[in-house]
Amino acid sequence: MDNLTLVIPAKNEKESLPKVLEELKSFNLKILIVLEREDEETIECAKKYNCKILYQSGKGYGDALIFGINSVETELFCIFNADGSFDPKELSKMTEQMNNTKADFIFGTRYEKNCGSDDDTIITLIGNFVFTKIGNLFFGLNITDILYTYVIGKTTRAKDLHLISKDFRICVELPIKAKRMNCKLATSKAYERSRIGGKKKVNAFKDGFMILMQMIKLFVIRN
Repeated sequence: MDNLTLVIPAKNEKESLPKVLEELKSFNLKILIVLEREDEETIECAKKYNCKILYQSGKGYGDALIFGINSVETELFCIFNADGSFDPKELSKMTEQMNNTKADFIFGTRYEKNCGSDDDTIITLIGNFVFTKIGNLFFGLNITDILYTYVIGKTTRAKDLHLISKDFRICVELPIKAKRMNCKLATSKAYERSRIGGKKKVNAFKDGFMILMQMIKLFVIRN
């Protein structure tokens, strides 16, 4: 997987990031950690590992991802969480799926047979079901888990999307814009593990409302 770079937004993940990076040591890939300069404790944790640290000039999860993806130099990139919820053992399966399906983007899914999540709540489960249905019905995405950001894709295709969402709205902006750019989307079975820190950074109601508004905006504005 030497043609793959992990993009890891790691704001305030001083507790979990070292454990995640330890787990990734045996994988032949590149790692970009995206942080704010003020996050000194997480920065010090990251410096102990074989990874490159990027300092975002803006704020937010989406901003970190956009900056990270635009900095990738390998053929493939992967959005990878710093909280321990993503299993790195699934990376080879996802890249194999990409090769087999000739896809431009592979979306990990928690909602197919033999998949699951240790982190889901009834609220996030229902919300994701609704947003996924909207995505498939109004945008023709044909994926089963629109809000799970365990995503592998072709770097050049991702850069061509010109993503702009600075927060969690990027979760829906990415697949919708990819579909409109005639990219091929596919899914790969995944299992979401418990977060090491045990804390969600997503506010189910606030972020859910923003995501809904984003989908409406993207439906109305076609360019």
